[in-house]
Amino acid sequence: MDNQVIIAVLISSFIAIRAYRKNSLDVSGAFAGFFVMVVHLSVNYRFGAMLLAFFFSSSKLTKMGEDRKRSIDADFKEGGQRNWIQVLSNGGIATILVVAFWNLTGSQDICLNSKESYLITSLVGALIGHYSCCNGDTWSSELGVLSDAQPRLITTFKPVRRGTNGGITKAGLLAAAAAGSVIGLAFVLPGLFTRSCTNDVFLKQLLVIPLSTLAGLAGSLIDSLLGATLQFSGFCSVRNKVVSKPGPTVKRISGLRILDNNGVNLVSILLTSMLTSFTCLYIF
Repeated sequence: MDNQVIIAVLISSFIAIRAYRKNSLDVSGAFAGFFVMVVHLSVNYRFGAMLLAFFFSSSKLTKMGEDRKRSIDADFKEGGQRNWIQVLSNGGIATILVVAFWNLTGSQDICLNSKESYLITSLVGALIGHYSCCNGDTWSSELGVLSDAQPRLITTFKPVRRGTNGGITKAGLLAAAAAGSVIGLAFVLPGLFTRSCTNDVFLKQLLVIPLSTLAGLAGSLIDSLLGATLQFSGFCSVRNKVVSKPGPTVKRISGLRILDNNGVNLVSILLTSMLTSFTCLYIF
């Protein structure tokens, strides 16, 4: 067995078990997370670095301000525990892209250069957009809900209750941009140790950082727009919380009951990945 695969299995096993013990993942989520991590780390360390940057930073932020989030979020889970559906909605598309990359190139290092391969550049760009969107949406949601500022619905800019799908704050948008930049750094930094690109091409890779910053912000905005229009939000007078399903005690705030949270995440990831992929072809 290849050494990189062995290392990937060991690292993934340790992280999955640790995440389960800390309630970041349930049993199904731990198994799904293990599989996704093994694939990423086995193919390319840069892919693994982006995945781990997203997982660790989002898990940490999910645990921040739990008491306040418990009082707001009707679907609050202790420790932000995620199941296999949530793991695959955030990592399934990326895993398919990683496997496609592996089938085309094997496990070689990455130099974004569309002159050499439009397909590889677009695949890697989609991966960068994918994790920038995931991280941006998570940071925006987890930090935005803790902000003292009143959220405003992205479609009307009218004040709404905290926890309303599609509600945005300045703090949340700044958090989304910062989250995207973290993904860009996670992609670029491993290249400092491999340096398989020529100097001029390597320096151009630094443009991934501002690109991922914008992708994180764009992903969060797309997610909010979808949440405000295609995901139901209502206020339950009994639970005194914003809920995602209509009912006799629920007053509608916004949105149609077409997508749930996982569906919104999936569509926003797809759109952000496509936009970032096309942008990478233009830049690189």
